[in-house]
Amino acid sequence: MQVTAAVATAPKEPLTIQDLDLDEPRPDEVRVRMVATGVCHTDAIVRDQWYPTPLPAVLGHEGAGVVDAVGAAVTNVSPGDKVVLSFDSCGSCRLCLTGHPAYCEQFYSHNFAGRRGDDSSALSKDGQVLSSHFFGQSSFSTYANVAARSVVKVDDDAPLEILGPLGCGIQTGAGAVLNVLQPRPGSSVVVFGAGAVGLSAVMAAKIRNATTIVCVEIVQERLDLALSLGATHTVNGRDGDQIQQIKDITGGGADYVLDTTGVAAVFRTMTDCMGILGHAALVGASALGTESTIDIGTQMLSGQKISMVIEGDSTPQVFIPELIQLHRAGLVPFDQLIRTYTLQEINQAFDDSHSGDTLKPVVVFRTRGTRKSSCPSRNNSVWTSHWSQPPWRVGPPPRSW
Repeated sequence: MQVTAAVATAPKEPLTIQDLDLDEPRPDEVRVRMVATGVCHTDAIVRDQWYPTPLPAVLGHEGAGVVDAVGAAVTNVSPGDKVVLSFDSCGSCRLCLTGHPAYCEQFYSHNFAGRRGDDSSALSKDGQVLSSHFFGQSSFSTYANVAARSVVKVDDDAPLEILGPLGCGIQTGAGAVLNVLQPRPGSSVVVFGAGAVGLSAVMAAKIRNATTIVCVEIVQERLDLALSLGATHTVNGRDGDQIQQIKDITGGGADYVLDTTGVAAVFRTMTDCMGILGHAALVGASALGTESTIDIGTQMLSGQKISMVIEGDSTPQVFIPELIQLHRAGLVPFDQLIRTYTLQEINQAFDDSHSGDTLKPVVVFRTRGTRKSSCPSRNNSVWTSHWSQPPWRVGPPPRSW
C-alpha cells in the first residue's frame, strides 16, 4: 500500500515528505494506522548519524495509533485496537526473559539496523529500499508495519494524540526513577535537565514521596515548570557553585541523581554532588566515544554507584499502562509538556525541540474522526477526539517555550 512519510535523507538535512510503498505485514508484525507520534532527541541524533542507521530512513519511535491488520502469528492485538508503540526486542535472550528487554542482546539489530532480521525492509520508493523498523516501528509515516513486541494495547477510550511519548521519552525519565533509582520516601533526588525526560523524572520522584527534589536547568521557565510539577528546589546550571548549592539543599549530598543531558561536564557534576551511598543514573544519549571523568577515590570511599539506564529499564507492555493510570489519577500530567504539529510541520518540530522552544513535540496525523481545536495558531493547535471521564488534557505551552 502507499503511505506518506517523513524521510531522513542526509545528516542535518530537513526531512522530506514522500509517498512510499509499504509491503504487507509479516506473520509477527502489526500494521498500524498512526494517529500521532512524538519527536525525540534520539530521532535527531540518528538523522545526524550519531548512530549508524542507514539513510534514507523513516524514523519515529514514539508512535500511537490503531491496528489496521495483523500478521498470522499475532495474538495480542486485533484490528481496531488502540496501541502505543515502544522499542523492539528479541524476547528470547537471557535479558529479555529476565524482565530487562531494554538490554536485549540484539537491541541494535531490532531497533537501529533499518531492516528486518532477514535483511528486508518494509519501505521502498520506485524500487529503492529505505530503512524501516526504526525501534520496530518507523512511525513518521501514516501507516507502519510494526514488530509485535513493540506494540502495547491500551484502553478504547485512551487519547492517542498524547500517548506516543510514553513509548520512549516519558518512559525513560519516569522509569529511571521508578524502576532503577527507586528513591526511598523522605530522600533527596536531583535531576539534571528539565526537558520532557527530566520533568518526567521529577514527577516520578514526587510519586515516590521524595521530600527534596532538585531540578538543575539553565532555562528559567523550565525551572518554574519543574516547581509546578513537583520539584521543591531549583538550581541554575550556569551557576559556578551549583555543586555546593545542591549539597546545601540536600544536607551534604544527594541520595539519588539523574543526568538526562548526556553532556560530559554534567555527568561529572552529577557524580560530584552525590552523598554517601548515593545512586546516580545516566539516561541522556551521547555521541559514541564521548568520555567523562569521575573521582574514583571519592566514589570508592563513599560506596556510591552509577547506573546506565536505557528506556527506564522497563517492560513496555507493563510499564506504559501503569503510566497511563498514573496520568488518569493526575499524578503524571505529562500532557503539560506537549505541543502538537502536523506531519508537514515536522522539521519545525525538530527545530523547536533543538532550540528548547518546545519540550515534547508530537506530530498528529489528520484523519477522519478527529476535529481541530478552536485554537487557530500552530503554537496552540490541538487535535482532539472524545474519551470518557476523567478528562485528558492537552494545553497550550507557556509562551516562552
